[in-house]
Amino acid sequence: MTDHKNPKTCQAWARLMRVSGKLLQDIEADLKAANLPPLGWYDVLLEVRNAEPKWLRPVDIQEKMLIQQYNISRLIERLVKEGLVIRKSCDCDKRGQYIVLEPAGNDILDKMWPIYKAAIDKHFGDKLNVAEIDSLTQILSKF
Repeated sequence: MTDHKNPKTCQAWARLMRVSGKLLQDIEADLKAANLPPLGWYDVLLEVRNAEPKWLRPVDIQEKMLIQQYNISRLIERLVKEGLVIRKSCDCDKRGQYIVLEPAGNDILDKMWPIYKAAIDKHFGDKLNVAEIDSLTQILSKF
């Protein structure tokens, strides 16, 4: 089969992957420098905060975040240990559980967001003008 696409497709893909990884590393470094938890914690806590009703099953978190089940289990366990979420038993399925945000989880989200937002601006937003951000948003929306 002949490739009729632009030969720069693979180059663009590789660059997107490298840039994505680098941006995440930079944001993680800024969170760490502020003595805050990793970005993965923020993502889980935010998903639970935004859920309606105000809880998620671990499998829901796994699907939303595209994390392997064993990784999400470990992450939830760390969040429970830190008092940021609690596990509640499901009345309809005794084996099932819900993950519920604790007040401390809300507090850490509120502490992380200003640092996270500043890191997004510093490592990403400040490097692009409004037209470039609009173009990038439009391009990425195709996926």
